[in-house]
Amino acid sequence: MEEHSLDRRKSQARTYRLVRHCIELTVFLLLIVFVMRMGVQNFHIDGPSMEPTLHDQEYILVNKAAYLLQQPARGDIIVFEYPLNPQQYFIKRIIAIPGDVVSVIGTTVIVNGVTLHEPYINPDDPYNPYQSFKQRIIEPDEYFVLGDNRANSSDSRAWGYVPFQNIIGKVMMVYWPIGANNLGALPDVSKVFAHVHQ
Repeated sequence: MEEHSLDRRKSQARTYRLVRHCIELTVFLLLIVFVMRMGVQNFHIDGPSMEPTLHDQEYILVNKAAYLLQQPARGDIIVFEYPLNPQQYFIKRIIAIPGDVVSVIGTTVIVNGVTLHEPYINPDDPYNPYQSFKQRIIEPDEYFVLGDNRANSSDSRAWGYVPFQNIIGKVMMVYWPIGANNLGALPDVSKVFAHVHQ
């Protein structure tokens, strides 16, 4: 009788440990999903405004925590709420940051007196020159953004700056489809802005 009772207690202890382990694992997995959802989000590209860097119908991952400890930088590709309609998301490249002086003349973009040589735009664009943008100083907590497909992009030239609070995050990579023209990672464009000083 005593032996049967001991076996029963051992069996109950094993069952308890198994149930506890399953609950802990479930909570852990839910926590991981929550953290991933808070830190990374996927977006679908709808339109050609960022070609040739990003293409229509691609899917991207966006780091929503990228700007918690650092400020957005020139050259970053961001997803943001369109200032004229916050229900709509746009994807553009940051060209100028708060305090910068920016202008667009013909096909030339000038930031703080430095002409940008931008390898990420389409050099064979038949629609040049671009929509001009007279020299202006970027206000605090605002960013001047342009699409890489300058002739086919609604951006800061048309509707103004992007407030910091509208920025959702920084584009990390393309995750679908991955092909010969796009291996997922985005090209490093830091050299384009290396000589631009505030």
